[in-house]
Amino acid sequence: MHEALFYRQSPDGRVVCELCHHRCRISEGKRGICGVREHRNGRLYSLVYGRLVSENIDPIEKKPLFHVVPGSRSYSIATVGCNFQCLHCQNYQISQYPHLCSGEITGARRTPQDVVDAAQRSGCAGISYTYVEPTIFYEFAYDCAKLAKERGLKNVFVSNGYMTGEVVQHLAPVLDGINIDLKAFTTEFYQEVCKARLEPVVENIRLFHSLGVLVEVTTLLIPGLNDSEQEVRNIARFLQDVSADIPWHVSGFYPTYKMQDRPATPAATIARACAIGREEGLHFVYAGNVGGAGGMDTHCPGCGALLVQRVGFGGQVKGMHDGACSACGLPIVGIWS
Repeated sequence: MHEALFYRQSPDGRVVCELCHHRCRISEGKRGICGVREHRNGRLYSLVYGRLVSENIDPIEKKPLFHVVPGSRSYSIATVGCNFQCLHCQNYQISQYPHLCSGEITGARRTPQDVVDAAQRSGCAGISYTYVEPTIFYEFAYDCAKLAKERGLKNVFVSNGYMTGEVVQHLAPVLDGINIDLKAFTTEFYQEVCKARLEPVVENIRLFHSLGVLVEVTTLLIPGLNDSEQEVRNIARFLQDVSADIPWHVSGFYPTYKMQDRPATPAATIARACAIGREEGLHFVYAGNVGGAGGMDTHCPGCGALLVQRVGFGGQVKGMHDGACSACGLPIVGIWS
């Protein structure tokens, strides 16, 4: 076990976890919503520090992060657990593992040194904290990120964006990029599908951007739940209000876990959502995981020149020099080397 960060003792004998916006009040011997933080003798402990269930070498484009060293590989890690309970979770076998397996915690034991060494040996440009919500293994992720930063590696989170503002402030100095799932733009969706709230996610997109962390956003469109033209337009308008340069990935849903009563997202829905994003002024809108929707390449918002060409999960820089468009000289938001 490893003592947790971001908690306080309550006068009623419980501890209050302040890692995410659930702010769980946890009684002695009990765990928070994530299933991996436990109250013992007045202290809160992480049960998953260094207990990795996934270690993979992925293309950075798979996260998806399109503006972070295109074409590079990222050493990707995860533990069990999650602070959301999404009905359509694609990784529910590990995200919900403690709830599905009577509280069991599993995973191979690793140190931050092990992870950073493995990333460097494999030629990765950085480390991705991903597959489940990385905030729930924050202590380990942070220790890895500090060491990775010292070694010149990039750190990226793939996140639901539900951490507290205190955690955002603590994390930002060692984080290069983050892809935040903006799952919908209604309170009802977040409550019914994710067992969470929308407002903290919106706040954190603004906060990470204001702190200089490269923010990309993904929205997975589920037929009949969050794919109306008005909701898609509201998401695009919000992102444009934060910054027209935030890359927005619009992805397709496939039936899984507890949501197998919905059809897969048509390619036409994705294509229309991408068009709406561009209509609302977003400079970088990408169609994800739906064949026929198009729109994976990066083009200069100034002159239209091709900047990064993508085939599958591979990206190749074609028309940039020193982070700017080679054709017109416009600086392009991203981490390009």
